[in-house]
Amino acid sequence: MSDQPFEMQFEKDVLVEMDDGLFLRANVFRPTAEGRFPVILAQGVYGKDAHFEDAFPVQWGKLLAIYPDLCANGSTGRYLRWETVDPERWVPHGYVVIQIDARGTGKSPGYLDPRSPREMQDYCCSIEWAGQQPWSNGKVGLIGISYYAFTQWAVAALQPPHLAAIVPWEGYVDYYRDGSHHGGILANTFTTAWWPRQVLVNQHGNGETTYFDRDTNKPSTGPALSKALLEANRTDYPADLLRHPLDDEWFRERTPDLSRIHIPVLSAGNWGGPGIHLRGNVEGFMNVASKDKWLSMHVGTHWDSFYLPEYVAIQKRFFDHFLKGEANGWQDEPRVQLAIRWPDKAPFRMEHEFPLARTQWTKFYLDGASSSIGPKPPAKPETVTYEAMGDGVTFTTPPFEQDTEFTGFVTARLFVSSSTTDMDVFAILRIFDPEGREVIFTGAHEPTPVARGWLRASHRKIDPDRTLPYRVFHAHDEIQKLTPHQVYQLDVELWPTCMVFPRGYRMALTLMGKDFEFPDTPGRLTHNHPMDRTKEEFGGANSILTGGEHASYLLMPLIPAKG
Repeated sequence: MSDQPFEMQFEKDVLVEMDDGLFLRANVFRPTAEGRFPVILAQGVYGKDAHFEDAFPVQWGKLLAIYPDLCANGSTGRYLRWETVDPERWVPHGYVVIQIDARGTGKSPGYLDPRSPREMQDYCCSIEWAGQQPWSNGKVGLIGISYYAFTQWAVAALQPPHLAAIVPWEGYVDYYRDGSHHGGILANTFTTAWWPRQVLVNQHGNGETTYFDRDTNKPSTGPALSKALLEANRTDYPADLLRHPLDDEWFRERTPDLSRIHIPVLSAGNWGGPGIHLRGNVEGFMNVASKDKWLSMHVGTHWDSFYLPEYVAIQKRFFDHFLKGEANGWQDEPRVQLAIRWPDKAPFRMEHEFPLARTQWTKFYLDGASSSIGPKPPAKPETVTYEAMGDGVTFTTPPFEQDTEFTGFVTARLFVSSSTTDMDVFAILRIFDPEGREVIFTGAHEPTPVARGWLRASHRKIDPDRTLPYRVFHAHDEIQKLTPHQVYQLDVELWPTCMVFPRGYRMALTLMGKDFEFPDTPGRLTHNHPMDRTKEEFGGANSILTGGEHASYLLMPLIPAKG
């Protein structure tokens, strides 16, 4: 293959036939030169013809501030689309890039049902179409963020023959636990905003869309349809979630079976992504059956890492090896690449597994009398009661005497009671500097603490087959209400984290009955649907018991210092 950059040609609205006879529309970017090239494909609901800047102007401005050369040094930025690769940075490198409007979106007709089994079957059809074109070398790779990451896990589990490798970048796996019900609590605010602002705006036939095709100066959603027809051509996604409060068959058919994924995987997650994607990237890496799999955990916003040159170089090396067959040393890369978070930096460190084999699982006991956390159980039992919808209660360690790293899974074993028949536990792991100021991190979607976890007490049932000594896994298959004022044991899963607490810093655990939000910074991923969390049942008084036979504790992944 030529060492010189390839020139690019663009084919718009290419028809791709599905197995039921419906045609989806694709944009195909490929080298002008003769030959067969590997394919990079993304199919989703955000619009193949809606420019990143037009659809997401706020995020576009933030990305340009971080990466001013986004539209320079080889790219005009003309073809940049939300959460997908820039064709002008891939086609010259010898790839075909394809972006497809999913069924019922953009210029593709049909019934809109995001991430449904029908949409995943469509994705299989598109992969097989791309793999058999005369300009294709028969190997198709998938890459993209969020929606375009989850669908990679899902379609890879269906094993389309021409799918050769995937790079799910910040994307969840478990449709229930990661994507919609954290600890059994409906995560509604993101969905209720996402559905109209990011999906319905791009529904095929939406004549009121704000999305326009810069090539034609016409709506990117095709000819306008009546409101009645639009409603008939789509599911009611928020209502779907309300109809399924447990992890039932509806969720299970939308959660991929990771054991069916055998192709190479580069799973890229974000330590600052609690609320949607973080858990999924770790879960995906650990449980796919692939022998060729890598985990890369970064920091920053939801967009910058994907587009920054150093990360694009990693993506290309991975695909060059598995789609082009290049002997570029990728196979020798450490399987786990972690950004190690400090209060003011996050250098990368290479590891061989996750969780780390040298982890020392360490208990930190809560003491209600002193509001502290420490290595020894408190001398006397204590009960701390707080208003569920108030600021909760915070337990704090003494200042660390040396730099102390925690990397991996976190579980809070809590003994609790409630004045009502249910309670929601929001568990927040935090860090404070020697002057008592909280360290706040730039997150994927919003400012974040060290880690978060959630659990609805009536969902406390554990799946023993999937629970590990250091990590709880809840069944979410039945509701077990509380008897008011009776004591119950809850094992709360906090999502994976990485944090070095420097000497003199403190670790804190806040427990409350509502979403944790920083002052003057409303949370974007919150849980406050009135039908899911009634004030009568979830607005009572909650109690945490410590010491004695009710010794509540945090199980932390302590990483011993090397040397």
